[in-house]
Amino acid sequence: MTSGHLEVETKHDVDGDFVLPELTGLLGVATVDAPVEYLLEAVYFDTADLRLLRARVTLRRRSGGSDEGWHLKLPAGTARREVHAPLGRAVKQAPKVLLEPVAGVVRGKTPRPVATLSTRRLVTFLRGPDGDVLAEVADDTVTATVPSTGPGEPTEVMSWREVEVELGTGDDALAAAVGERLGAAGARPSASASKIGRALGNRLAAVAVVPPGTEPADAGEFLRAALADQVAALQAADIMLRTDQPDAVHQLRVAARRLRSTMVSFRPVLDRTVTEPLREELSWFGGELATARDDEVALEHLRAVVAAEPVELVLGPVAARLQQAELREVESGAERARATLSDPRYLALLDALHAMLADPPLTEGAAAPVRPVLRTATRRSVRKLRRRLTAAREATEEARGAALHGVRKAAKQLRYTAEVGRGEVPGLKRVRRAAKRVQTVLGERQDTVITRELCRSLGVTAFAEGENGFTYGRLHALEQARADRAERKFWNMVPRLAVVLSDD
Repeated sequence: MTSGHLEVETKHDVDGDFVLPELTGLLGVATVDAPVEYLLEAVYFDTADLRLLRARVTLRRRSGGSDEGWHLKLPAGTARREVHAPLGRAVKQAPKVLLEPVAGVVRGKTPRPVATLSTRRLVTFLRGPDGDVLAEVADDTVTATVPSTGPGEPTEVMSWREVEVELGTGDDALAAAVGERLGAAGARPSASASKIGRALGNRLAAVAVVPPGTEPADAGEFLRAALADQVAALQAADIMLRTDQPDAVHQLRVAARRLRSTMVSFRPVLDRTVTEPLREELSWFGGELATARDDEVALEHLRAVVAAEPVELVLGPVAARLQQAELREVESGAERARATLSDPRYLALLDALHAMLADPPLTEGAAAPVRPVLRTATRRSVRKLRRRLTAAREATEEARGAALHGVRKAAKQLRYTAEVGRGEVPGLKRVRRAAKRVQTVLGERQDTVITRELCRSLGVTAFAEGENGFTYGRLHALEQARADRAERKFWNMVPRLAVVLSDD
């Protein structure tokens, strides 16, 4: 059996003679318990090349203390999600239930022990008026043992002291107030996000795709770092989906699209014989996820439209039928998405992406300075959007829908390209915003393609079962009107868009 919670904590480095300050008198804190001592041992597991830690994931087996057992810590913004499992009998291999969420990270490799941390912990609980734990302050003296990584390599042993503040029912203001008291007593913000990161810092730096804190020397290094960030985003969204987090499918699709866009926009710097097969696989992956997302979003929208309609215009069990369809789509869509993550083709794609990062397929153009390459990539994307705009203007009524969809895709590529270079090239923020507005407006029009087809198919089914089809026809008309409004809005913004694009 597993359990989980969201962990919100801050860490502080302290010297060996640090004295924990008085913590009474803080707003909301009624009592401060006497320190309780725990002797803890945590064995950390990872692959030989530290795939988990590089993805900001930690897997450990902890004995001693109130939370002994297996712990899997997953990234979740500024906080961390933590999944627990009982200790059990296994000591050399993690439970399968904790390996499933990180299958896309370890990619077939079995995590093995990479470090052991022995900690003497003094915990002080800060309680509210009702006795609930607002926060706990842990004063840790740590000894880390890192085993040899090969013949002739020594075992590393290091020690340090740190103070960790973990919130219970308290809020960020309490964490900040405790942090101020600690700072006044000599504590410093921790240089490491985790104990294991500190223990394995040298090894992490050695296997890092892009060394932390380094400035790119040329366009190749810059692009390698950008691709590494995008692959990391794909990996984080993979974990979100495997742990049933909201919006996971959308985040996966966005990450895949960004990677494809970067590979297109920076073709002069990347060897197309390597990136084109990757783009094709990313396109396949996005297509698999699209069926798991688009209908769900469309049905949610139609339910909101029906809820806002006058009662006399909703004839028959329309709301119930839409709700049932959405529930079916959510369940089947989630199953399809999870099945895609287990597909050997997807796992091979992940391996190929990481192989690309380890040995970037750079051309001679990669040796150029960063800014000229970014400007050229942006101009190429701008020219593509201009061509699509011209094609949409000249398109026949029958071909206009496809032409506008092409404009939207070109705007999306321009937006992603500008985002890659926004910290390096002045003026790209304006271009990115303009492209995003186009993407949003035409995205709403494209959404109605799906909603209108759903209205038609649901109406046909309802009619065949003896229900009144009037409301489905009305919904279809409302969605057509929404498409027309979005298209008019787009054409109204084109003159301003032309100015922005001409400035590039």
